[in-house]
Amino acid sequence: MLPFLSLLRFIGGSVLGVLLLSGLTGCEETSRSSVTPVVTIPTSATVTKPPSVSIIAPLLYVASFDNNLYALDTTTGAQRWVFRADTSIQSSPTVAYGMVYVGSNDYNLYAIDGTTGQKRWQFKTGAMIYSSPVVADGVVYVGSQDGKLYAIDATIGNLHWVFTAPLGLYSSPAVANGMVYIGAQDNQVYALDVNTGVLKWRFKAQYFILSSPVVANGLVYIGSQDHKLYALDAATGRLRWAFTTGSAVDSSPVVADGVVYIGSADQKLYALDAATGSQRWVYNTGGVIYSSPVVANGVVYIGSRDHKLYAVNAATGQLRWAFSTNFDIYSTPMVANGVVYVGSNDFNLYAIDRITGRQRWAFRTEGIVIASPVVAQKSVVAGTYPTISGGGK
Repeated sequence: MLPFLSLLRFIGGSVLGVLLLSGLTGCEETSRSSVTPVVTIPTSATVTKPPSVSIIAPLLYVASFDNNLYALDTTTGAQRWVFRADTSIQSSPTVAYGMVYVGSNDYNLYAIDGTTGQKRWQFKTGAMIYSSPVVADGVVYVGSQDGKLYAIDATIGNLHWVFTAPLGLYSSPAVANGMVYIGAQDNQVYALDVNTGVLKWRFKAQYFILSSPVVANGLVYIGSQDHKLYALDAATGRLRWAFTTGSAVDSSPVVADGVVYIGSADQKLYALDAATGSQRWVYNTGGVIYSSPVVANGVVYIGSRDHKLYAVNAATGQLRWAFSTNFDIYSTPMVANGVVYVGSNDFNLYAIDRITGRQRWAFRTEGIVIASPVVAQKSVVAGTYPTISGGGK
């Protein structure tokens, strides 16, 4: 089953119906591994030196399907500025060099001044961007539904290189070990040279990949619609282990203290030994999980389609608390300054006390909030995060 189908009914199959179904058209049980990916060599051998800029204001950034990226006061939830794209935003923002980078369903990657909300530059791709950008060493890496992974100069927005896969890239890239890793809708996991985009290796899953990879301890962890979480050797792409859940794994994994945490459409949150894939514990929610887990202060936070955000003991799998919203949660939470921030498909961003699970404030947008929120100062962020989140990277 394709993710978000019930959401298509919720919004009348309009915006998200077009974007998801168009993006996944052509995905099939058999991978198109016979099609050779294409890399366009760097258009510039060097990258512009990024500015040394810090965002002083205590801001939280969140994107909505109402076309807007909002900057909110972290303490009160008051709006400080808003940036409007041409269409809805599903990509999660990330912060670097005093700028906020976010993809949009209007085909653009935007670089926005994190303090003022003014656009610095935009880069046009060939299709919608669901992938969340990752920034490393002056380069922004982002996938698009045109099947391309773009490496873009973070300062001025010029193309560095582009890698083309046979089908769309819903997954968000991860950068580590001199390589960029990303999952694709042609059932493949790709590892590319970070400087040139040249293919180093690829791994074939049994069905398409919406999950984003995370790299830890020499392994790449990534989920697939074939119900599996894979652990691959980061250098060679060889399979180390695979864990089978009861349904599709569109959630992105996170690794903390030797444990990999992952949600599944079978309604369960799993804790697995990161080295062997053996199950430590499992927690049953009341709904399908598309949200990705975050681990902070010994607690796993994750949303579910049963409208709840869960706080679960990372060591034991015991429930600490559950916070109820008015509709499904696909957003990945962020923890900072003792608060858990998470979006909901009820159009709200919530600020929740991480200890008690009580609401501090809520900010209402005019659209569903699938994206993960991110704060301006990474020094206040607690925990470890999946690649799909703008937090903690």
